Amino acid sequence: MTPYAHPVRLAIVGAGLLLVGGVAVATGVLPAADAVAVGARVWPVLLFAVAVTVVAELADRAGLFAAVAERMARLGRGHGWVLWMLVVLLAVASTVFLSLDTTAVLLTPVVVLLARHHGYPPLPFALTTVWLANTASLLLPVSNLTNLLAEHALGFSDPGRFAALMAAPAVVAVVVPCAIIAIVFRRQLGTRYEPVAAEVPHDPVLFWVSAAVVAVLIPLLVSGLPVWIPATAAALVLVAAFAVRDRVAVRPGLVPWGLLLFAGGLFLVVEAAHSLGLASALAALTGSGDDPAALLRLSASGFLGANAVNNLPAYLTLEPLADSPLRIAALLVGVNAGPLVTPWASLAVLLWHDRLRALGVELSWRRYMLLGLVAAPLTVLLATLALASATA
Repeated sequence: MTPYAHPVRLAIVGAGLLLVGGVAVATGVLPAADAVAVGARVWPVLLFAVAVTVVAELADRAGLFAAVAERMARLGRGHGWVLWMLVVLLAVASTVFLSLDTTAVLLTPVVVLLARHHGYPPLPFALTTVWLANTASLLLPVSNLTNLLAEHALGFSDPGRFAALMAAPAVVAVVVPCAIIAIVFRRQLGTRYEPVAAEVPHDPVLFWVSAAVVAVLIPLLVSGLPVWIPATAAALVLVAAFAVRDRVAVRPGLVPWGLLLFAGGLFLVVEAAHSLGLASALAALTGSGDDPAALLRLSASGFLGANAVNNLPAYLTLEPLADSPLRIAALLVGVNAGPLVTPWASLAVLLWHDRLRALGVELSWRRYMLLGLVAAPLTVLLATLALASATA
């Protein structure tokens, strides 16, 4: 996550959740040993989230994302469809390797300005980033916090095994929302544009250091190393470089304090709820087994839970009922590709909408939800069927 969008509010909610979790431990509802086990499981996940946030923020400040987008505009050679497809590729790559929040928050301003500079309405480009930030986050463990948690549950240490399991639904989850955007905005995207000159980075040294760090980091994230190690190393390198050349950028706000409090408290509260029998109460809803109907029930439960509450608590709540690799994959389809309807379904959506407002782009929640009601159920349905077919 990034420190944009209501960090104080998120921190307050997180502090409340930590308080509830502390009471659960103090009263014995959550055994202390279970609380310690939760901490041991989640600290690498949260450290990775902090480190990759710092890397993305500083690389963005150095102008890396803007430079990539402008290079794409030149590659598009004046064709709107080509430009949009290049934005799709950038959003997918950003999500897969640098997490959904990088795409939703840092890439959104870049593509909005890119669209405006070339005479396009920003909405189809902005909607592309937020939908793909969620739906394209199925392929690798680093793409989403839920995936890192699932990787632990699966017992996988090789990102290749995770990708092999998720490849079919990941492809479908990218294609379906893109097809919907292409149909809805076909007239706007079917025009031509004149490329504009690219801006020169304000500090070429920081630009190239950032580019090198990101270029080295991406393969290391899929090398099989615990992802927090290369992410932390990359963050430290960039912090050191900016401390020398742009000290103002190195500030406490780079660390997503609100997210740390929120996620830490959430893990404790959900674990306490499991101690009280929450999973047993939900078993009738999610069913059991690995047949297509059972997988659809579980992915639909994840989809409904994410849009009712949020995708992270939805995953944590339903994880004990996902007792096989296929069921975990189906749950990830629901909680990753499904949060496209309600504003709170994914924190990335809220962060994205705040970026739009800051850029003067108007999109009512009503229109967003109506579009999501078309895209989300269809994406979850077809991605789950792809998962079932690929493993049949």
